[in-house]
Amino acid sequence: MPVYKDGKRGTWYVRFKQKDWTGKTKDVWKRGFSSKREASKWELDYKSKQSGSLDMTMEQFVDVYIEDRRNRIKESTMATKENIIRKHIVPYFGYKKISEITASDVIKWQNEIMEKSNRNGTKLTKSFLKTIHNQLSAVMNHAVRYYGLAKNPAQIVGNMGTDKEVKTSFWTVEQYRRFAEEMLSDPVYYICFEILYWCGIREGELLALTPKDIDLREKTIHINKTFHHLNGRDFVTEPKTRKSK
Repeated sequence: MPVYKDGKRGTWYVRFKQKDWTGKTKDVWKRGFSSKREASKWELDYKSKQSGSLDMTMEQFVDVYIEDRRNRIKESTMATKENIIRKHIVPYFGYKKISEITASDVIKWQNEIMEKSNRNGTKLTKSFLKTIHNQLSAVMNHAVRYYGLAKNPAQIVGNMGTDKEVKTSFWTVEQYRRFAEEMLSDPVYYICFEILYWCGIREGELLALTPKDIDLREKTIHINKTFHHLNGRDFVTEPKTRKSK
């Protein structure tokens, strides 16, 4: 294996040549490993990901999946997906090869996830359990569609949880007006809540509004973007769905 000791720094590095998707040969070089074993592991991981081999572990394939999907999904949505995958899926399946995960493995995983509790000691909601399973199924579907996996074991087992428990509650006009009266002392917040309540827009859509979006003459507000704060950055993107516009 092309793993070498850096005599000056006392660390290990990897250097080898590999063809990219265009057929061009490129020089791959990675420094700063504390041991030969660590450097060798990085090389094997890198080559597995580049080849798209189903001998990849779940942890390795998740890196591939996220990289493949990153530019096709909104950044905020991708961050949510990645957080769920790394917190609830990788710790259980991470060491297993993607091709060796079976339906029985998924059943055992589901049972373990359903026993999990939040920080306050309550069980995960049924709707969130379904969301977690959907993320596992999405990863496995990606392996089926693009990397030659024979079948999706998460699909065979079926979902856990349900989305039927999700309920939306609304303030009545009287309830809202009692609340709005308390906000009159702060005109900025009062106006914000007025827009949220009467227009039914999302918080991010409110925060993305600019003077150009508001036409006082026509009495209209144009909803065409939404605000996010993610990883210490503020940014504005298109609304969550087409119907939001």
